[in-house]
Amino acid sequence: MTLRLFGGTICVRRLKSRLALAIVLILCSGCANEIIVPKIQAPPLEHRTGPILADTVQPISTLAAAEGSDTPEEPFDPFATSSELGFQEYDPLEPLNTKVFEFNRQVDRWVLKPVATGYDYIMPNPVQIGVSNFFYNARFVPRFVNNVLQGKLRGAGIEVGRFLVNTTVGLAGFIDWASEMDLKTPEEDFGQTLGFYGINPGPYLVVPLLQPYTVRDLTGYVVDIFLNPIHWLVLPIIEIDAIPSVIPHKNRVTTSLILFTAKVTEVVNDRSLNLEEFQGVEEATLDLYSAVRNAYLQKRAKAIQE
Repeated sequence: MTLRLFGGTICVRRLKSRLALAIVLILCSGCANEIIVPKIQAPPLEHRTGPILADTVQPISTLAAAEGSDTPEEPFDPFATSSELGFQEYDPLEPLNTKVFEFNRQVDRWVLKPVATGYDYIMPNPVQIGVSNFFYNARFVPRFVNNVLQGKLRGAGIEVGRFLVNTTVGLAGFIDWASEMDLKTPEEDFGQTLGFYGINPGPYLVVPLLQPYTVRDLTGYVVDIFLNPIHWLVLPIIEIDAIPSVIPHKNRVTTSLILFTAKVTEVVNDRSLNLEEFQGVEEATLDLYSAVRNAYLQKRAKAIQE
């Protein structure tokens, strides 16, 4: 084995029967007992990949909601010190990070935000939400695997239930029926899995054109790419000679263009959904870099604890 990296109308009775079958398959995950017609609503913040400034400081109430807390008893405070919050704030690369952070801010200001504003003007909000739901649904396998690796079998079962429901009656994930059936679980990634097994986060990193990471989380981000079978069964950026793919391995240009277009669409779509949330944050924060770093490290520490 070698690895090479590179870049309508629906019958109501039939719909009910399909939903009933899906519920039977996922009873082990503790799904809801009744089906509610889903309302069009924005996906939770943790379900989005986020734009360049994905972890820009947001209102405390928003950050609390992003972590799925029902009450704002312990909201994120991006201005609290790391010692007050019980996590390590290790940023030896701060001089370089601040330069990359400023670069990302300018790209967001002059490129991403204007494009997202135009996209938001053209694209109806329900469609934007559907696109975000679709991309989230496509990342099912890494979330499922990381739940299993952390011994969270109930969470793994819920992920299977979400995928079955949203992929079938949810039209490939565009409609989030599963959330209306109370099939919700915190998102798990390989960075959290490493933290679960006691791996330290390492230095804080600001990556060009991406959200902030720690060394541990950036490693987890790369591993999650490998864990997603789309990247070796459908759009092979990871080539396994013994396993065929929908698009043959030799069509590297086609694969790269599709993946690039999909990623740009996802980033622009998420930035469009976040236009109001990010509005005014920069003006209201004196030290935006420190606030973003604090909010990110605090969010990751809490995610691993959970």
